[in-house]
Amino acid sequence: MTKRITLLGLLASLLTLFSLQSAAVKWDAEWIWTKQKIGNPNTWVALRKEVDITDFDKIATNEAITAYISADTKYWLWINGEMVVFEGSYTGGPSPVKASPRVDGFPIASNKYYDQVDIKKYLKKGKNTIAALAWYYGANGDKGTHISARIGGFIFQAKVGEQLIISDTSWKAKQHLAYQPVAKEKHRRVAAWSVNYDARNDMGDWGNDAWYLPGFDDSKWKAANSAKNPPRAPFFELFPSEIPPLNNFGLVNCTNFPASKFPFISDGKKIKCKLDFNKNFTPYFDIEAPAGLNIHIKSNMRLNTIETFYTTKTGRQQFESYSWLNGRIIEYTIPKGVTVHGLKYRWTGVGKPVGHFESDDAWYSRIWQMSENTLYICARDNFMDTPDRERGLWIGDVADQASYLFYSMDKPGRDLLKKAIKVTMAFSDSESGVFAGLGPGRFRELPAQSLQFIEQAIWHYYYNTGDLETLAYAYPYVHRYISIWDKQDNGLIVFRSGAWKWTDWGPQDTIDYDVIQNALYYSALVSAHKMAKALNDNTHIAFYEKRITELKQAFQQHFWQDGFYSSKPNKLKDDRANAIAILFGLATPEQYQQIVNNVLIPNHFASPHFEWMIYNAMAIAGRYDDALARMKQRYGKQVDNKERSTLTEYMDGRGTENHAWNAPATVLSQHIAGIAPTSVAWKTYEIMPNMAHMKHIKQSVPSVQGDIDFEIKRTDSKIAISLTSPANTIAVVGIPKHYFNIKQVSINGKKVWQKNSSFWSKPEKLDGVRFIGDDDKYLKFEITEGTWAISAN
Repeated sequence: MTKRITLLGLLASLLTLFSLQSAAVKWDAEWIWTKQKIGNPNTWVALRKEVDITDFDKIATNEAITAYISADTKYWLWINGEMVVFEGSYTGGPSPVKASPRVDGFPIASNKYYDQVDIKKYLKKGKNTIAALAWYYGANGDKGTHISARIGGFIFQAKVGEQLIISDTSWKAKQHLAYQPVAKEKHRRVAAWSVNYDARNDMGDWGNDAWYLPGFDDSKWKAANSAKNPPRAPFFELFPSEIPPLNNFGLVNCTNFPASKFPFISDGKKIKCKLDFNKNFTPYFDIEAPAGLNIHIKSNMRLNTIETFYTTKTGRQQFESYSWLNGRIIEYTIPKGVTVHGLKYRWTGVGKPVGHFESDDAWYSRIWQMSENTLYICARDNFMDTPDRERGLWIGDVADQASYLFYSMDKPGRDLLKKAIKVTMAFSDSESGVFAGLGPGRFRELPAQSLQFIEQAIWHYYYNTGDLETLAYAYPYVHRYISIWDKQDNGLIVFRSGAWKWTDWGPQDTIDYDVIQNALYYSALVSAHKMAKALNDNTHIAFYEKRITELKQAFQQHFWQDGFYSSKPNKLKDDRANAIAILFGLATPEQYQQIVNNVLIPNHFASPHFEWMIYNAMAIAGRYDDALARMKQRYGKQVDNKERSTLTEYMDGRGTENHAWNAPATVLSQHIAGIAPTSVAWKTYEIMPNMAHMKHIKQSVPSVQGDIDFEIKRTDSKIAISLTSPANTIAVVGIPKHYFNIKQVSINGKKVWQKNSSFWSKPEKLDGVRFIGDDDKYLKFEITEGTWAISAN
């Protein structure tokens, strides 16, 4: 009864939170579409509205004009012929309409997101044309990436001064019949569809007479049909999107087809248009052809599910296929005799991948960049396992992504992780307390992924951002899930299989499930304890502390085998299990070297899902060279393959070519460059470089406080460090003592430390710098915000 009361109280508080969020906009706008009873899947609808804005010149210069926009499922928006939003609306939804129970394979009705877009720069005084192309998926995809309403819909609302612009029956709407049903789909793992476009039915798209341009004659179009104001089924409540609209990098030429190569006459053979690296893109062409010819476009990715089929009209024509796909080569099949005037693509994504790492060892610079490319290509409507065959929100993959997200992506990337956390929690099961390893439309408990998500996604998100509101939202779900795990009399937890006990794709007979699950549960306990402290909630502290103490003792007693951890020492010597024993603080420092020597160096069982954790564990043990050597051994073939720019599903290069859980970059940023936060939201951080064999390292970190730019170079007699540190931060910088006997340190030209200083050679004081001591590895200086040049001789 106590659990039910607590849970009902939780649900009531969450419904209140949702109401407060959605109340941010009072919706006068109506959901509009063409006339429909049940929406036909894969339908495209064009919508237009002429608006006369009378008092635009009265709007203050610094005043935004915010449009609130949503669609089921996607939209493209133009104002006065200029594209404002490319692929708006994020699939999925913020929360279920009513509490579960959840059953796998039966997605429950969902509320929706709306975008907020400043449209001021696109408007003018007088007549304005607002136009949108909306695409209704009408499908969820087998991996539950989206929960579809039963009908298509588009909604728009903006206020210009006192003038309200809303979507209603004064808009015109017309089904865009150039978008035809797809004759043959590969499979329905993703919710999006391939495109089948018959240009003979177009409406002047991409031309000077396009339907979305001012002056287009829409007199024969019918008035839009209204589905009334929110909140209303099947769209329900609307909540602000966690992330801004996609970043549009614009149309660009392929690397092997610059503008100088056009025009040319197609010979009918496949044209391979190369990108500079693997990206999410929409393909574009400009051709001249007779009517009725068939053009086919796809990517080079073997497991890609999205293609484009195009039927030509007569004459010069342009086309961009709006159903995004990914690849490093766009494969165009254009009939013989067609004149090709241009082949381009548009790269889009969430925010920007702004982090950077490089060293004098180019191999490690390359794997770091490949990691960042992989992270960015798996970030879009949600963090996903791969943009190829699934696009699924597997939370174990998200936990891996979170490990290097904070070294790679800007605020939209951090907000995408917030979305993953909130959606996963919101779509949990209200009866059992389980949150699924895949969502929001699917419900399958993968205990290993759920536990990993608590520590490496939820806690790391809070620690790196300071977003207490999201932590407060997630914490009740975390506690509820942890509390449903039973404990054995010996202090270990009772193994939980869930819907799928999957833990890793390495050789299954080498996985030590018991050790791994106990270690993951321990990490979740420790994280929940820290969450409660951060929230000043002492309700469950005693529960956490008792279990933490009992489990740590039991873990040592039952699994330590005099040199490594194992539940079956004659059979299992698992690198994954032993690495996380170090990573989560279950192993003692005295045990580190045995674990590395006995297990982490000789045994290479982990898939990329756990591999990065092994490098981090080896670094914690001080075995930096061994960690880097293992990385090069395991990733060598992938990194040495110059055609590749992302990392694959399996260590041997099989599976998808761009899989989210590859995180080898983490150890390079966090332990080799040595940059890591030491308090919430990077208000304090440390730089403790461990250069191993490297002589030059450069790292840029897009922290929540601002960019951290760090560079270190060393010779046999000098170390030079440059640091730009954000405002309102304090860094502790360690100067490595390993390479030579340091006698003097200068910062910004002033001598701030000298070995064996005397009255005649006392160091100078420098505002913002304080020597705080040394240990076996470093001379340590506390440094405030600003730009600093450090020299040690």
